[in-house]
Amino acid sequence: MDVLTRIGLVELAFGAVLGWAVAATMITPQLVERAGVRKPRRILQAHLDYVIMGIILIAVGLAVPGLPTWLAAAIVVGTWLNPTLFLPLAWSPRAATRTWFQVLSVVSFTLTSGGLVGAAVVGLVR
Repeated sequence: MDVLTRIGLVELAFGAVLGWAVAATMITPQLVERAGVRKPRRILQAHLDYVIMGIILIAVGLAVPGLPTWLAAAIVVGTWLNPTLFLPLAWSPRAATRTWFQVLSVVSFTLTSGGLVGAAVVGLVR
């Protein structure tokens, strides 16, 4: 099994487990609030995005196995960073105004979109 597919399965599983945190936001909102979560909806966004990004990794790993390492690395970093960026927003909605957050967002989107375009090109050329 291609490494991208394996990492995608891990990300998909992580997203599935994060579903428990989503359930907690609905079943025991007071507990989540005590944990400092100010925007529980961001946890739902992260959960869904981890699942989606995991499926993307699995699909790319199966459709275009053996991608160059640098390209696979770009896709993996981008598809993990994208959903992870929702989590700081759950605790601190103002994080989106911070320079570190904005820089990481640009890096994440660049790696994901650029990496997936690169994978499409590799897949079409082969």
